[in-house]
Amino acid sequence: MSTTTRPARSTSTTRALWTAQILIGVFMIVASAGPKLFGETIAVEMFTQIGLGQWFRYLVGALELLGGVGLLVRRSAGAAALGLVGLMIGAAYTQAFVLHGGLLVLTPLGIGAVVGVIAWVRRGEIRGLIG
Repeated sequence: MSTTTRPARSTSTTRALWTAQILIGVFMIVASAGPKLFGETIAVEMFTQIGLGQWFRYLVGALELLGGVGLLVRRSAGAAALGLVGLMIGAAYTQAFVLHGGLLVLTPLGIGAVVGVIAWVRRGEIRGLIG
């Protein structure tokens, strides 16, 4: 039986980590996945411009929902953050080069940076899930 040792973290680091996870998790569920999954006009139009079909809107919405919920669960937070890093890279690319969104690219870049830090801090827990 193997045990996963967690690195010692200060109370302030733990609080900051959980605060970021909760804020981004709720944002991903409500403000990002919700409009895509419920077919709000702006989301439908944006995915029409992307040109891959509305199935892609549902896929991205589902991945955002899973990532947001995953950030709220201690055991899956690191893996969810890692998955969201990949999703935010794709979102930033799409915003910059497909939609030509200008400064709107800063949103996925900012979220990607924060979830990247979460994934890095929780890398031991990610290894524990894999091995």
